[in-house]
Amino acid sequence: MSSVTDVAPVAATRTPEGRPRRPRKPRSGALLGLAAWLIGFLFVVPVLWMVLTSFHSEEAAATNPPSLFAPLTVAGYREFFGVGTGTSPWPSLLNSLTASVVSTIIVLLLAIPAAYALSIRPVRKWTDVMFFFLSTRMLPIVAGLLPIYLFAQWSGLLDNIWLLIVLYTAMNLPIAVWMMRSFLAEVPVEILEAASMDGAGLLLTLRQVVAPIVLPGIAATSLICFIFSWNELLLARTLTGTVAGTAPVYLTGFVTSQGLFLAQVCAAAFVVSLPVLVAGFAAQDKLVQGLSLGAVK
Repeated sequence: MSSVTDVAPVAATRTPEGRPRRPRKPRSGALLGLAAWLIGFLFVVPVLWMVLTSFHSEEAAATNPPSLFAPLTVAGYREFFGVGTGTSPWPSLLNSLTASVVSTIIVLLLAIPAAYALSIRPVRKWTDVMFFFLSTRMLPIVAGLLPIYLFAQWSGLLDNIWLLIVLYTAMNLPIAVWMMRSFLAEVPVEILEAASMDGAGLLLTLRQVVAPIVLPGIAATSLICFIFSWNELLLARTLTGTVAGTAPVYLTGFVTSQGLFLAQVCAAAFVVSLPVLVAGFAAQDKLVQGLSLGAVK
């Protein structure tokens, strides 16, 4: 007489011997991670090379092929900050900071209520309104440069920082409205209804209910507007002179008839890039949350 032994089925998370089965990592994920590292490396290498060149002398920076292990010096930074030449970059840097920060604040003050009206309290044919905002970015800046210059000349606003603030606000407002609308569309309507039942008005709702929820989106929008304003060159080069010149305009002064001073240009470019880099690192968590907000339903 034979006996039959019942064997329980082996769980899918364990091997036939009963050991825990290790999950296999998909090859596609590893390949995507490797590709992301390679792309990031390609973006970082030119910046690192620029920083290294800024610490070289003009003779070492002009060698071909470039000298990687040339002696380091801060002569390029001394020339940029006007040591020995008497020219100072601080007025241009302060002009860029003023135009970028003030225009970004104005853009947020205008874009948040507009995005609120187009998302949470949508108006009729809001898609047409959004397309109109987007269409204002379809005209190249150079196409409207001559009328803007003639208006600035007629009104006496040439070489005036407030003209740049108005133009940067108009330039960034459509982008800010589009971004803020996508962020505000994720705000639960029930929270707004509860705030309305508690007697909160529109301004109180925006300030104490909506703003804390979409804070990552506000940070992402403000950082992008700040970067666009800080890096703008065409308007600043055409409409400013010696008083309201910005940092990008100051950088073009290193390209002279005597040639291109590469070490000085790299030092100046690194110093001018520092505010954007610092702002990006300081707000990187909010920036990632804001740019990914609404991406996954």
